[in-house]
Order: sequence, then C-alpha cells, then structure tokens
Amino acid sequence: MYGILTPLLSAAVLASLAAALPAPSPTLEERAATTSVVLPQGTIVGSVSSTVENFGGIPFAQAPVGKLRLKPPQRLNSSLGTFDATGAGPACPQMYFSTEGDLLISVLGDLINTPLFQTVTGQTEDCLTMRVQRPKGTTADAKLPVLFWIFGGGFELGSPQMYDASLLVQNGIDQGKPFIFVSVNYRVGGFGFLPGKEILADGASNLGLLDQRMGLEWVQDNIALFGGDPEKVTIWGESAGAISVFDQMALYDGNNTYNGKTLFRAAIMDSGSVVPAQAVDCARCQDIYDTVVKAAGCDGSADTLECLRDADYNTFLNAANSVPGIIGYTSVSLSYLPRPDGVILTASPDALALSGKYAAVPMIIGDQEDEGTLFSLFQVNITTTDELVDYIWQVFFSEVARDDIVGLVDTYDPSITAGSPFNTGILNNPYPQFKRLAAILGDMVFTLTRRIFLESALAANPNVPSWSYLASYDYGTPILGTFHASDILQVFYGLLPNYASKAIQSYYISFLYTMDPNNGTSSDIAQWPQWKENKELMQFWNNKSNLLADDFRSESMDYLSSHASTLLI
Repeated sequence: MYGILTPLLSAAVLASLAAALPAPSPTLEERAATTSVVLPQGTIVGSVSSTVENFGGIPFAQAPVGKLRLKPPQRLNSSLGTFDATGAGPACPQMYFSTEGDLLISVLGDLINTPLFQTVTGQTEDCLTMRVQRPKGTTADAKLPVLFWIFGGGFELGSPQMYDASLLVQNGIDQGKPFIFVSVNYRVGGFGFLPGKEILADGASNLGLLDQRMGLEWVQDNIALFGGDPEKVTIWGESAGAISVFDQMALYDGNNTYNGKTLFRAAIMDSGSVVPAQAVDCARCQDIYDTVVKAAGCDGSADTLECLRDADYNTFLNAANSVPGIIGYTSVSLSYLPRPDGVILTASPDALALSGKYAAVPMIIGDQEDEGTLFSLFQVNITTTDELVDYIWQVFFSEVARDDIVGLVDTYDPSITAGSPFNTGILNNPYPQFKRLAAILGDMVFTLTRRIFLESALAANPNVPSWSYLASYDYGTPILGTFHASDILQVFYGLLPNYASKAIQSYYISFLYTMDPNNGTSSDIAQWPQWKENKELMQFWNNKSNLLADDFRSESMDYLSSHASTLLI
C-alpha cells in the first residue's frame, strides 16, 4: 500500500510546498534598478521590479547574540548609514524536523526534509529584520493601508524571504486598492520560544512574540516614510502566524497601544487562533529546557541559562533542535510555542479570549477543511481505538485522566467514512485510525478551536464584526484533502486562476481598506455574512462558494469547550 501512496503524497505535498520556496532572485537588470527611503536610522536602498519595490532585511533590533541571546529584543538605535535592502533578507535559525520512524513516516520525512520545505538561505542569529514591499512609485504622502504578515511554520521555521508578496501587491494595484506589505522576521524554535522555570525567572519567555511586537512598533515609527498609513494596519498570519496574530491581540491583556496609538486596527487569521497552553514552567516545559541544556553540555553548569547564552552558535542550534519537531510522531504537540508567563501572556490564550482580555478588532478567521491530515501521517502504529486514546493521552495530555481522553475520542465516529479528509467515503485511510486521528487533531488545534474562540469573542464583544470560512478547494487530493498550509498557494500567491484565489484575495484587500470584506468587491463575488446570529461560514471551492452552517461536529466542540481548562498543550 505504501508503494501506491508514495507518488500520490509526493505530488500533493510538492505541489503545495513549492509555494513556500523563496521567489526567484531579481534579475541583474532588476537589481540594478534601485529606489531609496530615508529613515531616521539611515538611507534604505531597495530593488525595483516592473511594478513592485522591495526593501528586505531592514534591521529593527540589535542582533540577539552573545549576552542578548535568549533575551527580549533591544531596540536598534545605532545608524545604518546607507543600507543595502535589495535582497529578501536573512532567516532566523531554523529547526529541523523530527522524522524518526519507518515506512510512511520516513517517506514523508525524507520528502519534507528537502530544500523544498526546509532550507532557507542566510540563516543567522542576527535576523531581527523587516521586509517592505510597495507599489512602484509610491510616494511618502500616499498613506496606503498596511498589511502586516506574520509567517507560519509551527514556531520552528520560516522567514520573510519565503513570502514574496509581489503578486499580492500587484493584485491590489489591479483592483485600484494599492497597499504596502510588511513582513516581520522573528525568532523561532529554541531561540524564540524556549520554555522552563529558568526562562520564566529571567523574563526570557515568548521572545518571538516580543520580536513581532517590536516589528509592529517599527511600522508605527517608520512606515509613513514608505508611503504607508500607520493608522491603517491589518495584521495577517497563517498557521503559527495566525496563532501569533491572536497572541498579538492578547499581549498584555489586550493592550495594543504604542505611543498612545493602536498598533493595528484589524486582523486576519488563516488556520490558527487560540491554543490552550500550559504555563512556561510546566513539567513538560521543564523537560524540554533540561533536554536542550543537556544537549548543549550545560547540565553541569551553575547557571544553565547563561551557559546556553555562552555556547557557540552551532552547539546551541543543535541543542535547541534536539527536541521533537512538528513533522514527526509527536505532531502538533509542539515543543516550542507561546505559553502563559504571567506578564506577556497573563493566562492561556483561550482564557484571555473568554474573559475579553484581548484587543477586539474586526477579524477574518478560518480553516482548511482537513487541517489534521498532514500531522497524522506519522502514527502508523495506531490501529485501534485504545491505541488512539493512549497516543493522544500520552503525547498531548499526560497530566489529565485517561478517561478524559476517552470522552473526547468517543465524540468522533469510528467509521472510516466519517474521518478526515472529510467526505471521501472509505478512501484515503493509509492506516486504520488515520482519518479519525486527523479529524481530532485538526479540530482540537484549528477548526473547532476557531469556533470556540468565535463564540467567546461574540459573547465578550458582540458589536465587533467577524467573518469566518472553511476552505475545501483542494478536495480530492489523495490522503491529504484540503490540508494544512495548502492555502499558501491559493490565498497568498494566488497562482491558480480560479474563483477561490480571486474571491479570497478580493475579500482580504477590501477588508484591508474598509475592515469589511464585502466593501468594494466585484458583483460576481458573493456577499459574506458576519459570523453572528446565523453563525455561517463562507465555504470556498475552486470555482464557487456557498454558505455553510458552522455547527458540524458540535458534540466534539462542546466537549473541547467544556474541557478547555484541562486539555492544555
């Protein structure tokens, strides 16, 4: 059976992950054409293509190296002089995937551990930089709205260089709605989200979120000089980037002000929102810290955190990457993610949402229909319901009673026809519990958590509008369906000339301009109702869309909602 699956999986994954490749470098002729913007810190020289100007790798903070490693970002106050920003900028140190296992695990592991998805150029700790892309010829008085992108990658990998927004910016130009695109580089993996009691005591938690926040502050200070309007910023992210978007809304109990003004006025979350999480110093978190310390050879040190700061780059990188990664058996039971620390995130994000302790702004939020399939390819040893329960219990929620997990699993129909990829009958089930596990993982991390968040938001802020969606445009992809991150090709790049790409980009750009996805869209694009009284989703297909009641798998949602305080990752 795996011989049949291999080419199917390879084709599906390659087609989607190709979208994450860095865009081709500008030609010599394009790089020869430059433009510049004068900032307080220096003159930033960018490159010019036929329709878009690019400024990549602009530093916004001091290099987080040496004694600044594993420390909150420090604002850059030194001069940049004349700074070459004609490229895409650096990448922060990346985490390599955990692919131990056999058969299907090793097949997909080998595939994903290729440069297609894994490798980015220019990895360096000195990576706290911004990328700005704007329509060619934009003047400083243009006051264009700003789309602030936070990349995804499981809080383990990614960089602005992977997301060239030229086509997206061009789409805005074509619609008569030009805008400025900004992407922030932030620390990932153990460099940005290392947990542990030592981290908590040192005030070194959630550093990646603080990087993002300083990037938003940089926009407030500088984007007007690029022709942007700092009062019209929409934050947008996918996967870990979407989770980060809500975290930015919830930082400091919802205080999103800087110098007396709000950092953003609207938000878009693709495949991610609230993640119920244990505190930074939880028992599992301490195990992660201790594993990194031991791998770095710091376990005999009197001050293990200072030892990690003093370690050479490769030693710390390898140590930080010695814990399980997202593409592996432990799946979305992430080693590194934002966690409550009592200051930056004062409580679990779901609790902050429930209590209304977040910056309530108009938002678009939605999911791919089969969020869990990509993360369920590695557990081929799970063949019975008891093994499924034990896997979820031991890997995700070992501190709760096993019966709590039995209760969750029991809300999911054991029939092959009921699982994910949904609506595919008896097909696409490479091992006996694959489709059921995929449904559960997709729901508890993405799809049903989104609905729980929307319910909380509606109760806390009934007058703040939201719109929600379910993407089904990759229906029919073998094994994976409309899988997690497959929207990058459709939504970010818009490479497929179909209704889904056109409609979603049109909705998003209208939302950027007016905080309502319906204002200014063409007559052939359907009206998108708010997620309010009728609680309807816009369901996107390749060549059409329709409204869908957001009430599927309600028993599972009720269970997750009622156990949110205990089912913490």
